[in-house]
Amino acid sequence: MSRRETLHACYDALLAAHGHRAWWPARTPFEVCVGAVLTQNTSWKGVEKAIENLDAAGALAPRVLRSLDPARVEALIRPAGHFRVKTRRLANLLEYLDAACGFDFDALAARPMDAVRGELLEVKGVGPETADCILCYALGMPSFVVDAYTRRILSRHGLVPEDIDYHELRDYFMDVLDPDTALFNDFHAQLVRVGNLYCKARSPRCDVCPLSFMR
Repeated sequence: MSRRETLHACYDALLAAHGHRAWWPARTPFEVCVGAVLTQNTSWKGVEKAIENLDAAGALAPRVLRSLDPARVEALIRPAGHFRVKTRRLANLLEYLDAACGFDFDALAARPMDAVRGELLEVKGVGPETADCILCYALGMPSFVVDAYTRRILSRHGLVPEDIDYHELRDYFMDVLDPDTALFNDFHAQLVRVGNLYCKARSPRCDVCPLSFMR
């Protein structure tokens, strides 16, 4: 099969097994942006608690969050771990969003994706995965998100080298798939599900994995 056919076969198998994942679980584009920073190097469970804290404090509005004292933000997001670093990163992202679009996410989404991506990558603390999460899940742009799960799954099936870098892995998808935001959204979420349930770092459950047909 061609790379395009292989990827579509993978996605079709995962969709049949799991249904649509309905990811990212957020009510607003800004909440996605906050979650994209908070989820760095931690589990989603901790992020959920931090989001709940911010929501209860009325701080899931960008101007409100930006007005808070850093110590207050640190206390609210503590469950997400690395709270001091993430408070600074949130401040950097808020500064960019205010300067770039005045927190008007529709205006930001109307701009060319590559330009916005380049700007996000200039924000201290926003790496490629965080930037692509914001583009895809907050702005509805067709930017494929890849992560450690993606690398592990594809390398174990011999599709990419184990040491492939982020941008090469992203291009593995984007070079052959149509720029379909809904597909990119759900495909990434499906791969995260496989990584969590089956393609574990230790003791992978290959015999019951929906992608076992590729072995």
